[in-house]
Amino acid sequence: MREAELHALYLLRSQRSGLLSLFDRTAPTNGSASAPISLSDLQSALQSQIKINREIQAALLSAHRSGTGNATEDELDLDLPVAGCKRTELPANRRTIEWNPKKDRYLFAICLSGQMSNHLICLEKHMFMAALLGRILVVPSQKVDYHYDNVLDINHINDCIGRKVVISYEEFTEKRKKVSIDQFICYAATPPCFLDEEHTKKLKGLGISLGKIEAVFPEDAKLKEPKKRYVGDITPKFSTDAEVLAIGDMFYADIEDEWVNQPGGPLAHKCKTLIQPSRLIMLTAQRFVQTFLGGNYIALHFRRHGFLKFCNVKKESCFFPIPQAAECILRIVEKANGPVIYLSTDAAESETSLLQSLVVFNDRQVPLVKRPEHHSSEKWDALLYRNHLGGDSQVEAMLDKTICALSNVFIGSSGSTFTEDIFRLRRGWGSSSHCDEYLCQGELPNFMAEVD
Repeated sequence: MREAELHALYLLRSQRSGLLSLFDRTAPTNGSASAPISLSDLQSALQSQIKINREIQAALLSAHRSGTGNATEDELDLDLPVAGCKRTELPANRRTIEWNPKKDRYLFAICLSGQMSNHLICLEKHMFMAALLGRILVVPSQKVDYHYDNVLDINHINDCIGRKVVISYEEFTEKRKKVSIDQFICYAATPPCFLDEEHTKKLKGLGISLGKIEAVFPEDAKLKEPKKRYVGDITPKFSTDAEVLAIGDMFYADIEDEWVNQPGGPLAHKCKTLIQPSRLIMLTAQRFVQTFLGGNYIALHFRRHGFLKFCNVKKESCFFPIPQAAECILRIVEKANGPVIYLSTDAAESETSLLQSLVVFNDRQVPLVKRPEHHSSEKWDALLYRNHLGGDSQVEAMLDKTICALSNVFIGSSGSTFTEDIFRLRRGWGSSSHCDEYLCQGELPNFMAEVD
């Protein structure tokens, strides 16, 4: 009975929250049609139900207090609003493969689609492919891609694997008079390797000679979405004795997703996760948390810029009006009992100001904290500026991800790869909670504009 009673208590509290919300929405509006029941009667009935609900909760709790366990409300082992949100348990056994690269055999990473978060997903899939094919992964040059050394801990990957499996482009070219990609086998069929003319020119501008570009799955060119493939489909197609192999952009590759996306990733290693922020970014994030947030905070990635049009062409839009978003956030605040919210957003001040005014719980405004502009009197970001990384947009984006990943509870934006990278870090670090979710998950916007 204990589990059933506690579950009933949780449901009753959820019901009370919903009834309170309904009660608040019964304010009369001009021109509203007459209802079968008067507004005053409806409010009276709702107040009565809320009172009964409280009495039921008290009765259920008193039964536990009177027992031998003398359980108190704060001690109940549930994800109740007062008890916070428990961390999700990491799986006992990961499905992994060893990464044992052959000497002088390389996979040349090429990532083109979207922004940094997309490139990190592409890089992770390249690592998986490099392990499958027994090759060392060459990280792209900053002249044709992002400056990965500024945001990632490359040495961490090698240390975790226990051998040299990833090298920078500079290290790759150090002892080479001529750099060539000996074989170009494209995973993506159309356009081949997702390689556009501009990127081809950049590669050639580095002095890299390219082999013939060929698609390994030409039949995919006729499909709207790439076909899902497994290790058994892939390994024979990409096995070659060429010294330097390239397979093109892997962001859209549907390759063993459940395996690749498991906590800690698909590769055997001794760490929590392989692809993680640089040490400087990690320390800066920790210092920010200690300065502004403390050990109990919620993080919100509130993607807005360019998202209205992007979301509204989807089957289920992911762009919510500010008041609706605030209601969804407050439900998480109630469950997580978080006193402060870290806000990672590209929204305009007009939107964040309105959101802040609506995020009020128990008559107290829940602060939405954003990273402030650099000021010499504040020392939390001194490490970045001392190492000439302050103000770098990619470093700041990774810093935002890290602060979000360290939170007790995370609310993400559905459809955002920035959010997905935060979820990946949280899975790997074991910081995911049962309350983590996308903003207004399971809901549709209560108002939508027409598509232009």
